Amino acid sequence: MTLNWPDISFQDRMASSEFRVHERAHIVVNSDSCNGCTTRACVVACPANLFVPTADGGIVFNYEQCFECGTCYMVCNEEGAISWSYPEGGHGIVFHNT
Repeated sequence: MTLNWPDISFQDRMASSEFRVHERAHIVVNSDSCNGCTTRACVVACPANLFVPTADGGIVFNYEQCFECGTCYMVCNEEGAISWSYPEGGHGIVFHNT
């Protein structure tokens, strides 16, 4: 069986996505742990650009537009800086067929 996936741009795919945001964040960033980080790997690696460094050395994170890929958790080298879990059932990103 051959699957024929539609040829669709990243921008069009994202326009067809829905973020069902839960009131409780599924990713929590401990900004105190980020103060000693020199790599800022989460800022560079997050495909949704949800991590923003602050002038005081911390990180501001916005979970509402998260792709739930886990990249931030995988690249973070600061113990305890990121707590990651899947959103509660019925919440998170939903990719619609176009």
